[in-house]
Amino acid sequence: MVLKLSDSIKFVVSDFDGVFTDGSVYLSENNDVQKRLNFKDIMGVSLLLKAGINFGIISGEKSNILNYFKDKFSIKEIHGGIRQKGIVLEDIMQRYGLKSNQVLYIGDDINDIPAFDLVDFKVAPKNLNPVLKFSVQDLQITENYGGDGAIREIADMLVNLK
Repeated sequence: MVLKLSDSIKFVVSDFDGVFTDGSVYLSENNDVQKRLNFKDIMGVSLLLKAGINFGIISGEKSNILNYFKDKFSIKEIHGGIRQKGIVLEDIMQRYGLKSNQVLYIGDDINDIPAFDLVDFKVAPKNLNPVLKFSVQDLQITENYGGDGAIREIADMLVNLK
């Protein structure tokens, strides 16, 4: 299924775990946490920014991995350890003067519902929590899984609309 997106989208905001990752956590014997990312998704962020589409992350978890995106791409809207994602997204939208049809939010679980409620373009990766299918009106689902190209799929479609 092809996502129905619009050239009105000026900002993509994403959850992190389950979208950029497959949701797995790797723990070492020393309790060091590691997560697997796919370079296709990292390239997707680059493509969005080069096309003039802003990008941000709102994650429920605090992670040093988020600093990678902040540093590599000079992304200002990186928020970790957030329990109220809708409040943070609403603040971003107000500060940038964005309407609901100018923002795409991608998330994979029930804690993303308040953010989904604020935007017209709601996308989840193929490995979403199935509850979202019944809880989020007009939710679109990517062909790719989180951690395996879901962000890149969105980026390619948006860049082709420009």
